[in-house]
Amino acid sequence: MIRTTPNSMLIAIAAAFLVTLQLTSICEGLSTKPSSDRRDALRSIIGGGAAAAFASSIAPANAVEDIEAFLRTGGVSMPMGVSGQAGKTKPETGVLLREGTGISRDSKSGNVLAEILVQQAGSADKDFMAVVTSFQSPWPLATGMVYDVECRDAKTGDGAFLAVTPPFSGGSLSDVKDQFLIKSLFGPYGRFSFYGQPTDIKVKKSTVDDEGIYKILDVSYSTLSQATQTEVPRRSRIIATLPKGSNQAVMLVGSASSNRWLKGSDKTVGDAVSSFKATVAPPSNFKLRPVSRERNLGEL
Repeated sequence: MIRTTPNSMLIAIAAAFLVTLQLTSICEGLSTKPSSDRRDALRSIIGGGAAAAFASSIAPANAVEDIEAFLRTGGVSMPMGVSGQAGKTKPETGVLLREGTGISRDSKSGNVLAEILVQQAGSADKDFMAVVTSFQSPWPLATGMVYDVECRDAKTGDGAFLAVTPPFSGGSLSDVKDQFLIKSLFGPYGRFSFYGQPTDIKVKKSTVDDEGIYKILDVSYSTLSQATQTEVPRRSRIIATLPKGSNQAVMLVGSASSNRWLKGSDKTVGDAVSSFKATVAPPSNFKLRPVSRERNLGEL
C-alpha cells in the first residue's frame, strides 16, 4: 500500500481544484477596437519540484505557481485570477467605457489609453460627456470579469486602476474632499473590497499640484487575504482630477503591499500615478453611450 503524506495529499487536492477552475475559465468577449486614427489623435492630445512535476503535467503554469504559493504562504499568487474571481460580484469602479472605443496599452511605451463617460454637471443622470484618460504602466492590462481599466502584476499584486466617483455638488477640485474620495474607493462594493471592506484606512498625505488640477493622496490600509482570512497591510497613491464641465472626479489608483512599497514599489507606483492625465475628449461621431459589460481590450 502506498502511503500518502499530508503534504503530497494537499498538493494533489490543490492541483485538482485549481485545474478545475482553470478548465472552466472563459475569456470575456472582445468587441470592436477603436480606429487607429482616433487612438493616435487621442494620444497626441493626452501625451505621451515530484508532486510539482506531476501538477505541471496536468495544470497550466500559473496553477502550479498557485499551489506552491498556497503551501508556502497560505495564499495564492494570483488572488484576483480565475480562482479568486469565482462566485464574486464585480467591484464597482464607476468607470463607463464609451461605445465605439476601447482600452489599449502600447507594449513598447506602456501608454494606456481609455475613453470614458462621466456625467455633465447640472444635467440629468444620462447626460454624459467624454473624457480621455491616459497613464504609463509597467504592468500589462488586466483581463477578467472583475476589471474595468486596470494594469497589474499578477504575481506581486502591484498595479493601478481607473475609478470615477459618484456625482457631487461642487464645481472645482477644492470641492473634492479627501474623505469623499476615500469613501468612493474603499466602500463595501469598491475595488479594494473584493474579499471584505478594507480596514485601518489612513490618509498619510494630501496635496494639490501647483495648477490646482490634480489632487494626490497617499493612503495606508489593510485588506483581507483570500485564503488566510488575515489582514494584509497595503499602501496606495491616488490621483484625482475634475474634468471641466463634469461633477464626477476621475482617479487613477496605484497600490502595492506595504512590504513591497518599502522596497521600491512606491517609486514604480508613483511614476504611474504621476503620468496620469484626464481631459475632455475632442468631438467625434461616436455616440455618448456606455459600452455593454463586454470588455474592449487592445495590447499594441
